[in-house]
Amino acid sequence: MDEVRIHRRLADIPADAWDRLHDGGNPFVAHAFLSGLEQAGCLREDWGWVPHHVALWEDETLLAAAPAYLKHNSHGEFVFDHAWAHAYAQHGLDYFPKLLCAVPYSPVTGPRLLAPEPALRTALAGALADEAGRLGLSSAHVNFHPEAEDGGFGADWIERADLQYHWRNDAGWSSFEDYLAAMDHKHRKNIRQERAKVVRAGVSFRIVHGDEASAADLATMHRCYLQTFAEYGNSPALTLDFLRHLARTMPRQLVLVLAMQQDQAVAGALCLRGRDTLYGRYWGALAQLPGLHFETCYYQGIEYCLREGLRAFEPGAQGEHKIARGFLPTPVRSRHWIADPRFREAIADWCAQERAAVRQHAGWLARRGPFRSH
Repeated sequence: MDEVRIHRRLADIPADAWDRLHDGGNPFVAHAFLSGLEQAGCLREDWGWVPHHVALWEDETLLAAAPAYLKHNSHGEFVFDHAWAHAYAQHGLDYFPKLLCAVPYSPVTGPRLLAPEPALRTALAGALADEAGRLGLSSAHVNFHPEAEDGGFGADWIERADLQYHWRNDAGWSSFEDYLAAMDHKHRKNIRQERAKVVRAGVSFRIVHGDEASAADLATMHRCYLQTFAEYGNSPALTLDFLRHLARTMPRQLVLVLAMQQDQAVAGALCLRGRDTLYGRYWGALAQLPGLHFETCYYQGIEYCLREGLRAFEPGAQGEHKIARGFLPTPVRSRHWIADPRFREAIADWCAQERAAVRQHAGWLARRGPFRSH
């Protein structure tokens, strides 16, 4: 008989048992990444994150698992439900805490219902809803799951849609010039001008993997990361210890792009590498230079993918400005279980209207891409 167990530390689940539940192609669901967030001080209860991982066991065999958290706010999720929380408050009800299955701070599509077969994914989704109900929570949520997991959710899980902007090498480009050659003249010229500004400023780039990064490289990347959060007045969650942990435990999956001027780092981008995809996560600059953001965060990543034979590059959430640089609208999804039937009906209607609007907007954006076929 399968048994549902709740784990309040990922370290309580053996790493090899957890990692057998996914194919290793997405670094964000690796035990090393998720447990590192907990151990390196990136998840704190006063920031709204309480680990509450849901797992199915048969005796001492782990059958399925979902990275899950009790959330006391919606920070660091990138699937925005502030209007839902406001509606609950208007009716004198508590929306928080809620149960969230996701990767903290990471709006990256990847496995969420970690299981080797569809029946176990269905059982796991049911266990998430049951746990939310057992605790008397308003809701359970699964953010940025892949399309392949759609079948694991019953009709009581509301579907939600959004867009991100991803680069894909479906045309078989082998160099950046090949890539530019596929664009119309205007966009090709603009990109060349942006890149030329960085060259004229005397900036060069070092790309290092975790096992190639020095202590100074990691400290510089973290300083750049802190700078971005300081500029926007937000609280940085990732610690330097977490970067050191990634370099040690995921040495070839951590990729740092360091912009150098006169032998000094002036900017950096932190990426993670999956089996066929590069994921851009954080960036920061210690100097303001024309074109530096686009070069560090986008063009260097594209060149890395072309060199390494990676199929796709996901540079992060939001940003229609990415379309002009070859990152095209791509659907992302989430699922939501709402306990109260009145709110469930209202939210389902709201999400249906939102999905229709997203589809219409995606079609409009797709006709405005930079490639000549558009």
